[in-house]
Parts: sequence; C-alpha cells; structure tokens
Amino acid sequence: MKKIISLFTLALCATMMMAQQPVITFAKTEHDFGKINEADGRVTTVFEFKNEGMEALILSNVRASCGCTTPKWTREPVEPGQTGQITVTYNPNGRPGRFQKTITITSNASEPTTKLYIKGEVIPKPAKPVNNYPVQMGELNLKTKSINFGTIKKGQKLQREIEYANHTDHEISVELATLNEEYLITQTTLQKLKPQETGKFIFIFNSEACKIYGPVNTSALVVVNGKQVNSEEFKLAVKAEVDEDFSQLTVEQRQQAPILQTETKIDLGTIAAGKKIKKAFNIQNIGTNPLLVHRVYSASDFITAYAPKGAVKSGKKAEIKIDFNAVMDGQPMPAGAYSREIVVITNDPSQPKKRINITWEIQ
Repeated sequence: MKKIISLFTLALCATMMMAQQPVITFAKTEHDFGKINEADGRVTTVFEFKNEGMEALILSNVRASCGCTTPKWTREPVEPGQTGQITVTYNPNGRPGRFQKTITITSNASEPTTKLYIKGEVIPKPAKPVNNYPVQMGELNLKTKSINFGTIKKGQKLQREIEYANHTDHEISVELATLNEEYLITQTTLQKLKPQETGKFIFIFNSEACKIYGPVNTSALVVVNGKQVNSEEFKLAVKAEVDEDFSQLTVEQRQQAPILQTETKIDLGTIAAGKKIKKAFNIQNIGTNPLLVHRVYSASDFITAYAPKGAVKSGKKAEIKIDFNAVMDGQPMPAGAYSREIVVITNDPSQPKKRINITWEIQ
C-alpha cells in the first residue's frame, strides 16, 4: 500500500513540475504556400505561438532543413500567457517543382523539440534567352561550339546550323572566317544584332567538293565586332565522315568491282623507347576493276600511314608505308605491349573501310 502511495506521489509531483514549465502551443504547425512563381522571389509566412505554461519560454534555436528556408524568431523570453512569432522565408530561385521543408524548434518548453512544416509548388520562371545560349564568345552567346554532319555519302550536300544571340545592351556585329575549304560553305543570317536579337550560322557541307574520305575535321572562326581572335575560345569545330556511295551499283558492277586483300595484323616487333622506324606492307587487288586507295589514316599520334599512288590494277600489288615514332606526349613511350588500328579506305564496295591492327612492344 505504501509503495502505491509513493508512486502516486511521484507522478503527482512530476505533473506539478510539468505544469510549472513553459508550454508552447501554435495556432498552426503547417503552411501551404500553394503555387508560387519562381520569378516573384521569396515568400514568407508567420507561425504564431503562445506560452501556456507557468514559466518564461525561451527558444534556444530554430533550424530549417535546408539553406533555401530562413527562419527568424522571437529571441526574448516569452512570459506565461504571452505570444511570440517564428517568421519563415522560402527562396524558390532555381528550385522549380514541389517542395516540403521542416523547421525544428528547440526550447525550454515541456516538449523541448517542436517541428513546423512548409510546402508548396514553384512554377518555374520563363527561360531567359541567355539560358538557351550557354556558350559565350566575347559579347556573343551561342547554343553550341561544334557541328557534326555525321556520315555523308559522296555527292550529298547537308546543312547544319548554330544559333547565336546578343544578350548585351548594345548592338554587336558577327561574321565567320573559314579555312577556305571548297567543300564547306558558310552563311550568317544576321550580321548586326540589336540587343536580344538572334541569328544563325549556316554550314553547308558539299561532299562532292571534298577530296578527303573518312573523318573530316575543320573549323571556322567567329569574328565579333570586327575583331578576329585566333584562339580556341572563338573556334567552331566542324566534323563529318565522308563515305563513297555504293548504293547505285548494279549486280554486274559489283561483280566487276575491285577487291582488297591484305593482312589484318601487322607486327612492328620490338622497338626502343623514343626511336623512329619505317614499315611497309602489301595490299593486292584480287578483283576486276582498278582498286583506288582513297586514304589510309590512324587515330594514333605515333603512327603515320601513306596510301600508294595511283590505282592498283587487277592482280597487282602495292605498298602501304608506315612511319612510327615511339614517343608519347613528348616523352619516350613507356615499356610494354601496344596495339592500335589503321584504316584503309578504298573503292572496294564489300569492305570500303579495312581495319588493320598494328602491334609492337617497347623494350
């Protein structure tokens, strides 16, 4: 019996002590901003609270769940029966879409931790024209710095465009300077741009005028306000892959076509680091019509390959020569085994691009 009375006494004391503590109550613990416009900037709501306890209420900390939410609160002690405020500001800039954030309150109240919530949906602001033109060249903004025509069959003409814009507060002039390749035609739709005006650089690739087969890499230089700056910043990269068009060949023409025969692997052997060597290997035309070697190329900096001159007649052989330099990034090539490809481009319709593996070992 004494034990029961003792427990009751302890519970009663605890209740009386809690009653004497500050008690924080809120008129609301959640606020829905609804739909807000990102362009309108920050939004704010106020959470009002009351101390319904017997002692002064002190908020020691009010912390938001992320940096986009900023709380301000009553710093002075709130006496019993009095009210205070927590002002919460949300910054929607760069945060389109729905959001929900938590504000955690730490105080000396009977419940030391309390949480508030804000939510809503940010309607993104209309994209500024500058956002669509991320590449900057002086006072000019462009959508991209490169044009890739992809694969072009010999005889085709393809057109690509690069859009540009003036996001300054004054008029600017633009033009293109090219390397005068006959196969690349350029046009500028608007050479003088008022503020916020846009234009286009037009590139026309005429493969018939291009003497190069396979990968073609060139560039154009953007000239802004008459100033030609020969630097990578102002260059536009232009790429294409020129292939011979065999689609119109008849069955008879295919039967009479040249046929390339060659090794598929060439071993350069063991090479001393930093040394240069020369190598040659044979190709043969086992078809009927003459074999034309349009190009032999390597993507490797240490291999240079040379096509034979003139056509290779039926049953005849020719040499492809290789210059090899065992230097990598200006330094002797490290020891080890290596493998790279060279590509032989011909008028053989069955295998217009013959890939040959080149191997070697640096000692």
